[in-house]
Amino acid sequence: MDKAPVIMFVYNRADNARETLRHLVANELAAETDLYVYADGGKDEASWRMVNEVRSMLHECKTEVERTHVLRSMTIVERETNYYLERNVVEGIAEVLQQHEAVIVLEDDICTSPYFLRYVNEALELYRDEPRVMHISGFTHLDLLADHPDWLPASDDTYFTRHMAGWGWATWRDRWQKYFHHYQSRDEALAELTADDISQIEYGGAFPCLYHADRSPIPWDICWEIAIHRAAGLCLTPAHTMTRNIGLRQGTHFSQLANSPLLMRYTYDRQPLNRAVRLTRRQPELDLRIEQAFAEAIRDWGIAYTPLGKVVRWIYKRFHR
Repeated sequence: MDKAPVIMFVYNRADNARETLRHLVANELAAETDLYVYADGGKDEASWRMVNEVRSMLHECKTEVERTHVLRSMTIVERETNYYLERNVVEGIAEVLQQHEAVIVLEDDICTSPYFLRYVNEALELYRDEPRVMHISGFTHLDLLADHPDWLPASDDTYFTRHMAGWGWATWRDRWQKYFHHYQSRDEALAELTADDISQIEYGGAFPCLYHADRSPIPWDICWEIAIHRAAGLCLTPAHTMTRNIGLRQGTHFSQLANSPLLMRYTYDRQPLNRAVRLTRRQPELDLRIEQAFAEAIRDWGIAYTPLGKVVRWIYKRFHR
């Protein structure tokens, strides 16, 4: 199978996008990889200035790619209007999957290990004919290599989980086209899901992701999480993260109000693994110890509060019941 193409979605953060590209081209399989960049349009005059800065940087990068061949190819799709993140992602993935069997997806703030492309492509090939495996994650909240190496199978640095992680990931055309649906309302998204289904998706309340089903539009990753659950699918995940999100305090779906290092830190914010992931094909199955560890790691969205942060959080919760 040819190397899966990478789709990168960008908006108005030139510095983050530049770092994401810098790490991507440092991957050992970058020269064999096609890159499609979907650049969203601005909402107003101010945002268009930032969007145009991103696009100028992208065209400079494409010129360098064509000169040095650090990527096999680079295609830039410039949206004429503001699609917003969800539409840009959903339509971009659908378009590239018309031409390719599988895709790798990055947003504009995901820095990858030099071995990320190797890991994802090997996983896509290993589990291509195993329909229960629906998603290949590049990120994990856990560090099983350090904390629980005895939970891992021999000669394999991955595990299976119900939870899809969206910070650098991949899937196949047949899974996405068959199961993904961009729900338009909470009622539609949760139709026919039982209380037990919801509890499983939200890990008994530790991961209250379905709260975001009230958004309009509903985030694409919540829709994909639901789709994977409905299909009884699983996600292959590295035992130590292969990606790092450098835009946690800036992103579309993150609040800026309490997002200060004086108040909190993200416990899962680790450097990506700097070696190849060991992979062997095996039967997809859950390890309930790992599922419980994830539930513990994701509680409070994986945030550890400073003493000041705990006080501020208590006050906020006290007066915003």
